[in-house]
Amino acid sequence: MDNLYVGVDLGGTKIYTALCYGNGKFINEIILKTEAEKGAEQIVQKIKDSIKYVIKDIDKSKIKAIGLGSPGPLDIKNGLIAEPANLPFVNFPIVDELFSEFNIKIYLDNDANVATLAEYMFGVGKGTNNMVYVTVSTGVGGGAILNGKIYRGSTSNALEVGHTTVSVYGRRCGCGNIGCVEAMSSGTAMMKAAKDAISSRVETSLKNYNNITAKELFLEANKGDKVSMEIVETAMSYLGVAISNYANILDPDLIIIGGGITDSGDLMFEIIHKEMKKRCLGPILRNCKISKSSLGSKIGVLGAIALAMIESKNK
Repeated sequence: MDNLYVGVDLGGTKIYTALCYGNGKFINEIILKTEAEKGAEQIVQKIKDSIKYVIKDIDKSKIKAIGLGSPGPLDIKNGLIAEPANLPFVNFPIVDELFSEFNIKIYLDNDANVATLAEYMFGVGKGTNNMVYVTVSTGVGGGAILNGKIYRGSTSNALEVGHTTVSVYGRRCGCGNIGCVEAMSSGTAMMKAAKDAISSRVETSLKNYNNITAKELFLEANKGDKVSMEIVETAMSYLGVAISNYANILDPDLIIIGGGITDSGDLMFEIIHKEMKKRCLGPILRNCKISKSSLGSKIGVLGAIALAMIESKNK
């Protein structure tokens, strides 16, 4: 039997754990609620329980490594979950904790990097040498493969794409800065703009909804609602500016866009392409392709597995 790998996708609402072959084929999987409000100790126990579940009846000697993807900030060098916004950890030594339980090599990385690895190993990025992954949902994040390797930077905090500036006079971001792409282009940003419109005297079909998400915004924009189109065009144009910057700086073969907002149809990609045509250098524009993520809800756990595979081979 081939080497086996365990991946753990730790999120604010769920813990998704799977046991896989090296080709990404699942053997066992389980999803548990994180229940972050109950504290760090029970989260760690759930991670352990989920790993025990997926490796039950398996010869442990065949398990090569365990990968863990977690929201940051992290201290990857020391195996710590530092202080993520939606999880009750403060410099928690998760790698040591799991290694002492299972005596299997443990590898930790942030959720954006593992998603990037997932696309590179198992998704539409397979076969590329230089690629960028950008996820757009409630926030904006990303990662990059450069010359066939994940790029982490000196402090392992590279490719914080959501906090690159696209407007010096834009909205204030949750990070404290003004005009970050996350503040201008995320689903959260578009919902704020929609609420502002609804509470004003402007005529818009958005007032027919009790709850507005990016899905409703794109739906009404495609139907011709001027306010919805204005919000969508503004947000996606800023995203297009950001993606053009990433293309010009990194010169990738492929930029993959993931996250819930990609389910909204072709309009966002049309606007992004329009901005790239205006802003990217010719050779870069002709080479760089834009693609929708292909891995859906499994991207995090597949990324954790990809992390385990790559790092265990490098050690």
